Amino acid sequence: MKAISLDKAGRVVLPKDLRDRLRLEAGDELLVEESGEQIILRPVRTQPTLKKERGVWVYQGEQRAERSSESLPDLIDAAREERLRELSK
Repeated sequence: MKAISLDKAGRVVLPKDLRDRLRLEAGDELLVEESGEQIILRPVRTQPTLKKERGVWVYQGEQRAERSSESLPDLIDAAREERLRELSK
């Protein structure tokens, strides 16, 4: 766990390694919840563009280019490569 501080405007900066792991980018929305003495931040995720149904990747809607620099074919290729790596273990 890492301590972070608030600036004068009440802003925090999430560590880069955490943003990378959670795939957070500038402009992403976070849901803020309070639970006793805890503050919980949860990414607001839109429905994924690809969903696995019975082992097949299915396109789920229009891709938002401003949220992802990867094209749909690139996402499909990456998913295929990951699946091949899993199967070859």
